Parts: sequence; C-alpha cells; structure tokens
Amino acid sequence: MTDARIAKLYGRRVWDSRGRPTVEVEAHLADGAVGRAIAPAGASTGQGEALDLRDGGSRFGGLDVHRAVSSVNTEIAPALKEQDAADQEFIDQLLVNLDGTSDRSRLGGNAIVATSMAVLHAAAASADKPLWLHLSGGRPVRIPLPEIQIFGGGAHADRRVDVQDFMVVCPAAGSFSEALDWTAEIYRAAGSLMRKAGKTGGVADEGGFWPAFDSNEEALETLTLAIENAGFAPSAQVGISLDIAASQFGSAGKYRLALDDSALDTGALIEMLGRWIETYPILSIEDPLGEDDPEGMIEFTRRYGDRCQVIGDDFLVTNAKRVQAAAADGAANAVLIKPNQAGTVTEALAALRAGQEAGFATIVSARSGESEDVTIAHLSVGWDAGQLKVGSFTRSERMAKWNEVLRIEEALGNSAEFSGWSAFTFAGPKASTDAS
Repeated sequence: MTDARIAKLYGRRVWDSRGRPTVEVEAHLADGAVGRAIAPAGASTGQGEALDLRDGGSRFGGLDVHRAVSSVNTEIAPALKEQDAADQEFIDQLLVNLDGTSDRSRLGGNAIVATSMAVLHAAAASADKPLWLHLSGGRPVRIPLPEIQIFGGGAHADRRVDVQDFMVVCPAAGSFSEALDWTAEIYRAAGSLMRKAGKTGGVADEGGFWPAFDSNEEALETLTLAIENAGFAPSAQVGISLDIAASQFGSAGKYRLALDDSALDTGALIEMLGRWIETYPILSIEDPLGEDDPEGMIEFTRRYGDRCQVIGDDFLVTNAKRVQAAAADGAANAVLIKPNQAGTVTEALAALRAGQEAGFATIVSARSGESEDVTIAHLSVGWDAGQLKVGSFTRSERMAKWNEVLRIEEALGNSAEFSGWSAFTFAGPKASTDAS
C-alpha cells in the first residue's frame, strides 16, 4: 500500500537557461516517493498570465527569487503537509486559495507552479508510474509533433527580426525520432546558408540562430531554402511555424515593424501575413495579431484558419474561459498550453480540455527561460496534446525535453502513435494530398 500524503515540501533557489534565479520545489511523500520541479519564466508574456514573484532591487536586476522561495517554505509547505498528493485538483485549488489573488502575485506564480508540478511528480512516483502514464490514466495517447525553432527573433533576440520564432514542423515524418532527424538536417542546412551569406549573429534565448537578416521575408526565404537543401518537400513533408508575438510590437490595432520601420494597422498586418501564407510553406501562425485585437484575430482566422493553424498564446494565456470565448467567436483554432502561464497543472489542463472540446489543436509549450525540468514532455504525451513546442534543436535545457519524448516513444514500442498530420485541425496540404 502506498501512502501519498505529503510529509515534507521545500523550495530552493536554482538557475535557469538565461542565468537568472528561479524556484525549484521538492515534495517528499510518506511512502518515500519524491517529486521535483523547476519553474520556467517567459520573456514575451501576456497580460493575463500568472505573475512571478521577484525580489526587486538591484541584485540580479531585481530578478532574484528569495521571496518566492520563502513563500514555499513558510506558507505553502505547512498548508500542504499531510495532504493527499494523488488529488492534484485539490492540491492546486488549495494553492490558489492560499494565494488569494487572481494573478498569483502574493505567493508568486513561480512558487505555485513549481509546487504544483513537484506534487504531480511525487504522486506519479508513489504510483510507481512514469509521469506521462500517470497522467493518461490508461487512455490512448499520441507522441506529439515537435515545433522546433531554427531562427529566433523578437523579444528572444533583441528584435533582430520582428517575428519571434521561425520554426519547422515535420508532420509527414513517421515517428518523433524521425521528425528530430529531419529537423537536425534542416538546422544544419540553415546554419550553412547563414554562414555562407554572413548572416549569423549569435544564439537567441531558445537556442535558435540569432540572425542578421535584412527583412522578415529573408528569414522565410532562407528557412524554405534550408528545408529544400536538406532534401525535404516544403508543405508536403515539412512546414514553417511562426510565432509572430504581435503584442510585442503593437497595441490598439497599430503595429510597427522594426526592420523596415513601417507602421501597419490590423488590416495591413493581416494582408502581409496572408501574402506570407501564399508565398511560403507556412502551416502554423501563433499570435498573428495583438492580445488586445480580438477583431483582428477573428478576421485572420476567418480568412486563413482553413489553411493554417492559428494559435492563441498571449491572446489566450492558458485560460479555459478565454479559450471557450475564442472558440465561440472564431478567434483561433489552436491554443498554446503553458503551465506557468495558468499558474497550476490543473488550470493548464482545464485550458487544454477546453481547447480539445472546442475542436482546437493543442500545443504544450516551454518558455524562453527554461531548465533541465522535463515536466512538459510528459504533459504533452499524457494529456494527448498532439504537439510540443520547446525551442530550438540546441542547448541542453531544450534537448532534455526532446530526448525525454524519445525515451517515452521507445518505452511505448510498437504501440507508439506519432501524431503527425493528426495534430492539426485545419484541412491543410495533407487533405489535398489525400484527395489527389
């Protein structure tokens, strides 16, 4: 018999991939099971996100987390002691009630999400199951389609290019392992093209190339050529996924692109993105309009939602009610799921379920400030999300997550089902291929 009561829980200060302090929580159960998790942090954040608690002042630019660690050790730990770690919903509601704010700002979203995930890991360990299997409850699951950054821009690369993420997806691959193989070849081809052109500027926050392109279109042209040079057919085998992160360069329906110093209104931005969809093998666009531009999101989805994935990130902030409202309005057809954006595992799952019930595609996502924590790899499989967005194909905080999904795929053996084209809910080129 297991005893999943929380015997001891404590927080510590560790470091993330940007060299900034963050919170790690460790949960020990009465039966000896242990769970551990680290809070990530975003650079491009939506206005409705759960807020990290930082120390302020001059130390580490005000980003230290001693206050958040203290929240864990002085308030959260006593409140959770003797509680049943197997009841995740109860644990998370207790955390929400204990904080008492709508944005988790009193105890800190970083303290709360690290605790929520640590308890989840401990409960899986107590059940003697890998986390993805504990989450699935025995239901069929798919191995997710990876979204992998090749070029980083926007807030992740000092606005060297306006678009935040230029990524590839490989829906025609036969497995997760093969999708990574294809991506590795594309990443290598992109690097070769950039070096020959003298366009390499460094490494972006999430591990992708930090490009010295003269325009956003040059990035799209280079990425399309990299796909071809790696030996793959654009659209039919490999597509481009963009995170526009429009809220980072616009508000109130007015957008300013840094590369050419142009000012666009909502209609002009939609027209520009539409031309990109017509010209390049784009299968997915995230936050094409600002989070305060719902009419723009509705219009963009109306015009292009049948031919590409339209993802809400800053627009939906992993919030079930916002997802439901967007579905009713036709303002997206996919939702990004970030546990620290919601605040707890339970709230993140509620947003994912709301998306699935609305017929949305769902993508579990990392943040720009990450660590060796691999929780989201297990969430993407155990929740049957269909897609996983981690960052690039370099840097260990990213590769740890890709490698964890490889292990899960191997563990499933012949029963492993790769989501591939089924990850998308729009018609797309696969429908045309099947019909021909």
